[in-house]
Amino acid sequence: MNLSLPTSLLNLAKTILLFLPTLVFGQQNLTTPQVSQAATVTQQVGLSTITITYHSPLANGRKILGELVPYDAVWRAGANENTTIELSTDCKVEGKSLPAGKYGLHMIPKQNEWTIIFSKNSAAWGSFFYKDSEDALRVTVKAQTAPAQNWLSYSFADPKAESAVVQLHWDQFMVPFKVTFDVPEIAYQSMSKELTGLGGFFWQGYNQGAQYLYRNKIHMDQASQWADKSIEIQKTFPNLQLKAKMLDAKGNKEMAANLRTESLTLGDEAQINAYGYELIAAKNYAEANQIFAMNVKKFPNSWNAYDSLGEAQIEQGNKKDGLANYKKALSKAPDAQKSRIEGIIKHIEAK
Repeated sequence: MNLSLPTSLLNLAKTILLFLPTLVFGQQNLTTPQVSQAATVTQQVGLSTITITYHSPLANGRKILGELVPYDAVWRAGANENTTIELSTDCKVEGKSLPAGKYGLHMIPKQNEWTIIFSKNSAAWGSFFYKDSEDALRVTVKAQTAPAQNWLSYSFADPKAESAVVQLHWDQFMVPFKVTFDVPEIAYQSMSKELTGLGGFFWQGYNQGAQYLYRNKIHMDQASQWADKSIEIQKTFPNLQLKAKMLDAKGNKEMAANLRTESLTLGDEAQINAYGYELIAAKNYAEANQIFAMNVKKFPNSWNAYDSLGEAQIEQGNKKDGLANYKKALSKAPDAQKSRIEGIIKHIEAK
Protein backbone atom coordinates (compact mmCIF):
# COMPACT_ATOMS: atom_id res chain seq x y z
CA MET A 1 0.00 0.00 0.00
CA ASN A 2 1.30 3.46 -0.92
CA LEU A 3 0.93 5.74 2.16
CA SER A 4 2.62 8.80 0.65
CA LEU A 5 0.57 12.09 0.59
CA PRO A 6 -0.38 13.78 -2.66
CA THR A 7 1.99 16.56 -3.73
CA SER A 8 -0.65 19.32 -3.15
CA LEU A 9 -1.14 18.29 0.49
CA LEU A 10 2.60 18.15 1.07
CA ASN A 11 2.99 21.70 -0.28
CA LEU A 12 0.19 22.94 1.99
CA ALA A 13 1.83 21.35 5.02
CA LYS A 14 5.16 22.98 4.19
CA THR A 15 3.48 26.40 3.82
CA ILE A 16 1.77 26.12 7.23
CA LEU A 17 5.05 25.12 8.88
CA LEU A 18 6.86 27.97 7.18
CA PHE A 19 4.46 30.68 8.45
CA LEU A 20 3.62 29.11 11.80
CA PRO A 21 6.18 31.21 13.76
CA THR A 22 4.81 34.39 12.14
CA LEU A 23 1.22 33.45 12.93
CA VAL A 24 2.08 32.70 16.56
CA PHE A 25 4.10 35.92 16.91
CA GLY A 26 1.30 37.96 15.29
CA GLN A 27 -1.05 37.02 18.10
CA GLN A 28 1.02 39.23 20.42
CA ASN A 29 -0.14 42.32 18.44
CA LEU A 30 -3.85 41.97 19.16
CA THR A 31 -5.53 45.17 20.32
CA THR A 32 -6.07 45.36 24.06
CA PRO A 33 -7.67 48.07 26.22
CA GLN A 34 -5.41 50.97 27.16
CA VAL A 35 -4.96 51.91 30.78
CA SER A 36 -5.26 55.60 29.89
CA GLN A 37 -8.33 55.74 27.70
CA ALA A 38 -8.63 57.94 24.61
CA ALA A 39 -11.04 60.86 24.53
CA THR A 40 -11.99 63.78 22.29
CA VAL A 41 -13.87 66.96 23.15
CA THR A 42 -15.08 69.64 20.73
CA GLN A 43 -16.50 73.11 21.18
CA GLN A 44 -17.95 75.36 18.49
CA VAL A 45 -17.52 79.12 18.75
CA GLY A 46 -19.36 80.95 15.99
CA LEU A 47 -18.32 79.12 12.81
CA SER A 48 -15.07 77.85 14.37
CA THR A 49 -14.30 74.64 16.26
CA ILE A 50 -11.79 73.68 18.93
CA THR A 51 -11.05 69.95 19.14
CA ILE A 52 -8.83 68.35 21.79
CA THR A 53 -7.76 64.72 21.51
CA TYR A 54 -6.00 63.15 24.50
CA HIS A 55 -5.53 60.05 26.67
CA SER A 56 -6.80 60.23 30.24
CA PRO A 57 -4.53 58.80 32.97
CA LEU A 58 -5.85 57.95 36.46
CA ALA A 59 -4.34 59.29 39.66
CA ASN A 60 -5.19 56.20 41.71
CA GLY A 61 -3.79 57.68 44.92
CA ARG A 62 -0.49 58.79 43.41
CA LYS A 63 0.93 62.26 44.06
CA ILE A 64 0.59 64.08 40.75
CA LEU A 65 2.17 67.54 40.84
CA GLY A 66 5.81 67.52 41.77
CA GLU A 67 6.21 63.75 41.39
CA LEU A 68 4.29 62.00 38.59
CA VAL A 69 4.18 65.35 36.78
CA PRO A 70 7.40 67.18 37.74
CA TYR A 71 7.60 70.93 38.06
CA ASP A 72 9.64 72.89 35.48
CA ALA A 73 9.61 70.05 32.91
CA VAL A 74 7.70 69.72 29.64
CA TRP A 75 4.67 67.46 30.12
CA ARG A 76 2.44 65.97 27.42
CA ALA A 77 -0.70 67.16 29.25
CA GLY A 78 -2.20 63.69 29.10
CA ALA A 79 -0.88 60.18 28.46
CA ASN A 80 0.50 58.13 25.56
CA GLU A 81 0.70 60.01 22.23
CA ASN A 82 0.65 63.78 21.87
CA THR A 83 -2.30 65.53 23.32
CA THR A 84 -3.45 67.60 20.33
CA ILE A 85 -5.56 70.70 19.87
CA GLU A 86 -7.04 71.49 16.47
CA LEU A 87 -8.36 74.95 15.59
CA SER A 88 -10.45 75.28 12.45
CA THR A 89 -9.72 78.99 11.99
CA ASP A 90 -7.19 81.57 13.14
CA CYS A 91 -7.67 82.57 16.76
CA LYS A 92 -6.07 84.16 19.80
CA VAL A 93 -5.00 82.20 22.87
CA GLU A 94 -4.77 84.34 25.97
CA GLY A 95 -4.64 87.34 23.62
CA LYS A 96 -1.84 86.00 21.41
CA SER A 97 -2.40 85.09 17.75
CA LEU A 98 -2.34 81.45 16.66
CA PRO A 99 -3.05 80.34 13.05
CA ALA A 100 -5.57 77.63 12.26
CA GLY A 101 -4.10 74.13 12.43
CA LYS A 102 -3.44 71.04 14.52
CA TYR A 103 -0.89 71.37 17.31
CA GLY A 104 0.78 69.19 19.88
CA LEU A 105 -0.33 70.46 23.29
CA HIS A 106 2.32 70.48 26.03
CA MET A 107 2.54 72.18 29.39
CA ILE A 108 5.27 73.17 31.86
CA PRO A 109 3.91 73.13 35.42
CA LYS A 110 5.40 75.65 37.85
CA GLN A 111 4.62 76.62 41.39
CA ASN A 112 3.10 80.01 40.49
CA GLU A 113 2.18 79.73 36.82
CA TRP A 114 2.01 77.24 33.98
CA THR A 115 3.35 77.53 30.43
CA ILE A 116 1.02 76.27 27.70
CA ILE A 117 2.88 75.21 24.55
CA PHE A 118 1.40 74.77 21.07
CA SER A 119 3.86 72.72 19.02
CA LYS A 120 3.83 72.47 15.23
CA ASN A 121 4.66 68.78 15.69
CA SER A 122 1.35 67.10 16.51
CA ALA A 123 2.45 63.53 15.68
CA ALA A 124 5.09 62.91 18.37
CA TRP A 125 4.82 60.37 21.18
CA GLY A 126 4.08 62.45 24.22
CA SER A 127 6.74 65.03 25.07
CA PHE A 128 9.70 62.69 24.64
CA PHE A 129 10.56 64.18 21.24
CA TYR A 130 9.51 67.74 22.03
CA LYS A 131 11.70 70.53 20.58
CA ASP A 132 11.18 74.15 21.49
CA SER A 133 12.27 75.07 17.97
CA GLU A 134 8.93 73.66 16.82
CA ASP A 135 6.88 75.95 19.06
CA ALA A 136 4.09 77.85 17.35
CA LEU A 137 3.09 79.68 20.53
CA ARG A 138 3.66 79.81 24.28
CA VAL A 139 1.37 81.46 26.81
CA THR A 140 1.42 81.54 30.60
CA VAL A 141 -1.60 81.06 32.85
CA LYS A 142 -2.42 80.57 36.52
CA ALA A 143 -3.42 77.10 37.70
CA GLN A 144 -6.40 76.86 40.03
CA THR A 145 -7.39 74.51 42.83
CA ALA A 146 -10.31 72.26 41.93
CA PRO A 147 -12.39 69.43 43.43
CA ALA A 148 -10.47 66.13 43.50
CA GLN A 149 -10.86 64.16 40.26
CA ASN A 150 -9.22 60.79 39.73
CA TRP A 151 -9.12 61.02 35.93
CA LEU A 152 -7.57 63.68 33.70
CA SER A 153 -10.11 65.50 31.54
CA TYR A 154 -10.46 68.41 29.18
CA SER A 155 -13.62 70.50 29.02
CA PHE A 156 -14.88 73.90 27.94
CA ALA A 157 -16.20 76.63 30.22
CA ASP A 158 -17.70 80.10 29.91
CA PRO A 159 -18.77 79.75 26.25
CA LYS A 160 -19.52 83.12 24.67
CA ALA A 161 -20.31 84.36 21.18
CA GLU A 162 -16.60 84.84 20.44
CA SER A 163 -14.69 82.70 22.96
CA ALA A 164 -14.47 79.65 25.20
CA VAL A 165 -12.14 78.62 28.02
CA VAL A 166 -10.30 75.31 27.69
CA GLN A 167 -9.84 73.55 31.04
CA LEU A 168 -7.48 70.73 31.97
CA HIS A 169 -8.71 69.15 35.22
CA TRP A 170 -6.92 66.41 37.17
CA ASP A 171 -6.39 65.55 40.80
CA GLN A 172 -6.98 68.82 42.68
CA PHE A 173 -5.84 71.31 40.04
CA MET A 174 -7.30 72.97 36.97
CA VAL A 175 -5.41 74.75 34.18
CA PRO A 176 -7.55 77.12 32.06
CA PHE A 177 -6.70 79.06 28.92
CA LYS A 178 -8.98 81.26 26.84
CA VAL A 179 -9.40 80.87 23.07
CA THR A 180 -10.96 83.80 21.19
CA PHE A 181 -12.10 84.08 17.56
CA ASP A 182 -12.89 87.12 15.43
CA VAL A 183 -16.37 85.76 14.74
CA PRO A 184 -17.69 88.58 12.49
CA GLU A 185 -14.58 88.51 10.30
CA ILE A 186 -14.64 84.72 10.06
CA ALA A 187 -18.34 84.85 9.15
CA TYR A 188 -17.57 87.46 6.48
CA GLN A 189 -14.86 85.28 4.94
CA SER A 190 -17.21 82.28 4.99
CA MET A 191 -20.05 84.25 3.36
CA SER A 192 -17.70 85.57 0.68
CA LYS A 193 -16.84 81.98 -0.28
CA GLU A 194 -20.46 80.84 -0.18
CA LEU A 195 -21.49 83.64 -2.52
CA THR A 196 -19.15 82.21 -5.17
CA GLY A 197 -21.29 79.07 -5.10
CA LEU A 198 -24.98 78.47 -5.75
CA GLY A 199 -25.97 81.17 -3.27
CA GLY A 200 -24.42 83.79 -5.54
CA PHE A 201 -27.29 83.42 -8.04
CA PHE A 202 -30.08 84.51 -5.68
CA TRP A 203 -30.98 87.77 -3.92
CA GLN A 204 -31.37 86.18 -0.46
CA GLY A 205 -27.69 85.34 0.08
CA TYR A 206 -26.44 88.83 -0.79
CA ASN A 207 -29.12 90.40 1.40
CA GLN A 208 -28.28 88.12 4.33
CA GLY A 209 -24.58 88.91 3.99
CA ALA A 210 -25.23 92.64 3.72
CA GLN A 211 -27.50 92.51 6.79
CA TYR A 212 -24.79 90.74 8.79
CA LEU A 213 -22.05 93.19 7.85
CA TYR A 214 -24.29 96.20 8.47
CA ARG A 215 -25.40 94.89 11.87
CA ASN A 216 -21.80 94.22 12.94
CA LYS A 217 -20.45 97.47 11.42
CA ILE A 218 -17.69 95.77 9.41
CA HIS A 219 -16.74 95.96 5.72
CA MET A 220 -19.43 98.58 5.13
CA ASP A 221 -18.42 99.12 1.50
CA GLN A 222 -18.86 95.40 0.87
CA ALA A 223 -22.21 95.49 2.69
CA SER A 224 -23.39 98.22 0.33
CA GLN A 225 -22.19 96.28 -2.73
CA TRP A 226 -23.95 93.12 -1.59
CA ALA A 227 -27.15 95.06 -0.94
CA ASP A 228 -26.95 96.53 -4.46
CA LYS A 229 -26.36 93.08 -5.94
CA SER A 230 -29.36 91.67 -4.08
CA ILE A 231 -31.56 94.48 -5.44
CA GLU A 232 -30.14 93.98 -8.94
CA ILE A 233 -31.19 90.33 -8.89
CA GLN A 234 -34.66 91.07 -7.47
CA LYS A 235 -36.20 94.00 -5.65
CA THR A 236 -37.82 92.89 -2.39
CA PHE A 237 -39.09 94.44 0.81
CA PRO A 238 -36.06 93.26 2.87
CA ASN A 239 -33.29 94.40 0.52
CA LEU A 240 -34.89 97.78 -0.23
CA GLN A 241 -35.41 98.39 3.49
CA LEU A 242 -31.77 97.52 4.19
CA LYS A 243 -30.45 99.78 1.46
CA ALA A 244 -32.65 102.58 2.82
CA LYS A 245 -31.03 102.18 6.26
CA MET A 246 -27.58 102.37 4.67
CA LEU A 247 -28.48 105.53 2.78
CA ASP A 248 -29.96 107.07 5.93
CA ALA A 249 -26.71 106.39 7.75
CA LYS A 250 -24.84 108.27 5.01
CA GLY A 251 -27.25 111.21 5.20
CA ASN A 252 -29.00 110.51 1.90
CA LYS A 253 -32.49 110.90 3.39
CA GLU A 254 -34.40 111.54 0.16
CA MET A 255 -33.23 108.41 -1.65
CA ALA A 256 -33.74 106.38 1.53
CA ALA A 257 -37.34 107.60 1.78
CA ASN A 258 -37.98 106.70 -1.87
CA LEU A 259 -36.67 103.18 -1.35
CA ARG A 260 -38.83 102.71 1.77
CA THR A 261 -41.91 103.82 -0.13
CA GLU A 262 -41.10 101.37 -2.92
CA SER A 263 -40.45 98.56 -0.42
CA LEU A 264 -43.92 98.95 1.08
CA THR A 265 -45.49 98.10 -2.28
CA LEU A 266 -43.62 94.77 -2.21
CA GLY A 267 -44.03 93.81 1.44
CA ASP A 268 -46.43 91.18 2.71
CA GLU A 269 -48.60 91.63 5.79
CA ALA A 270 -46.03 90.19 8.21
CA GLN A 271 -43.13 92.23 6.77
CA ILE A 272 -45.01 95.53 6.93
CA ASN A 273 -46.25 94.70 10.41
CA ALA A 274 -42.69 93.99 11.59
CA TYR A 275 -41.56 97.32 10.13
CA GLY A 276 -44.27 99.07 12.10
CA TYR A 277 -42.95 97.53 15.31
CA GLU A 278 -39.44 98.70 14.41
CA LEU A 279 -40.84 102.21 14.35
CA ILE A 280 -42.53 101.71 17.72
CA ALA A 281 -39.23 100.46 19.17
CA ALA A 282 -37.66 103.69 17.88
CA LYS A 283 -40.54 105.62 19.56
CA ASN A 284 -41.68 106.89 16.18
CA TYR A 285 -45.34 106.33 17.04
CA ALA A 286 -46.86 108.65 14.44
CA GLU A 287 -45.15 106.92 11.52
CA ALA A 288 -45.83 103.50 13.04
CA ASN A 289 -49.51 104.42 13.14
CA GLN A 290 -49.40 105.29 9.44
CA ILE A 291 -47.71 102.02 8.55
CA PHE A 292 -50.20 99.91 10.51
CA ALA A 293 -53.10 101.86 8.96
CA MET A 294 -51.68 101.18 5.52
CA ASN A 295 -51.34 97.49 6.40
CA VAL A 296 -55.03 97.33 7.39
CA LYS A 297 -56.00 98.91 4.08
CA LYS A 298 -53.77 96.54 2.13
CA PHE A 299 -54.80 93.42 4.08
CA PRO A 300 -58.35 94.12 5.35
CA ASN A 301 -59.00 90.53 6.40
CA SER A 302 -55.95 90.26 8.67
CA TRP A 303 -56.86 90.23 12.36
CA ASN A 304 -53.20 90.85 13.18
CA ALA A 305 -53.11 94.07 11.16
CA TYR A 306 -56.05 95.49 13.16
CA ASP A 307 -54.50 94.23 16.40
CA SER A 308 -51.23 96.07 15.67
CA LEU A 309 -52.99 99.25 14.56
CA GLY A 310 -55.01 99.25 17.76
CA GLU A 311 -51.82 98.84 19.81
CA ALA A 312 -50.13 101.76 18.05
CA GLN A 313 -53.16 103.99 18.57
CA ILE A 314 -53.37 103.17 22.27
CA GLU A 315 -49.64 103.95 22.58
CA GLN A 316 -50.42 107.39 21.12
CA GLY A 317 -53.28 107.92 23.58
CA ASN A 318 -56.00 107.43 20.94
CA LYS A 319 -58.30 105.29 23.09
CA LYS A 320 -61.39 105.55 20.86
CA ASP A 321 -59.80 104.38 17.59
CA GLY A 322 -57.54 101.91 19.36
CA LEU A 323 -60.50 100.23 21.06
CA ALA A 324 -62.44 100.12 17.79
CA ASN A 325 -59.57 98.39 15.99
CA TYR A 326 -59.06 95.89 18.79
CA LYS A 327 -62.76 94.98 18.45
CA LYS A 328 -62.30 94.51 14.69
CA ALA A 329 -59.28 92.30 15.43
CA LEU A 330 -61.42 90.26 17.85
CA SER A 331 -64.10 89.71 15.20
CA LYS A 332 -61.51 88.26 12.78
CA ALA A 333 -59.16 86.53 15.21
CA PRO A 334 -58.75 82.74 15.54
CA ASP A 335 -59.94 81.13 18.78
CA ALA A 336 -56.39 80.93 20.12
CA GLN A 337 -56.15 84.75 20.12
CA LYS A 338 -59.63 85.73 21.30
CA SER A 339 -59.07 85.53 25.07
CA ARG A 340 -55.91 87.69 24.82
CA ILE A 341 -57.67 90.39 22.79
CA GLU A 342 -60.74 90.29 25.06
CA GLY A 343 -58.45 90.91 28.03
CA ILE A 344 -56.91 93.94 26.29
CA ILE A 345 -60.36 95.35 25.46
CA LYS A 346 -61.54 94.97 29.07
CA HIS A 347 -58.39 96.67 30.30
CA ILE A 348 -58.88 99.63 27.90
CA GLU A 349 -62.55 100.00 28.77
CA ALA A 350 -61.80 99.94 32.49
CA LYS A 351 -59.52 102.99 32.24
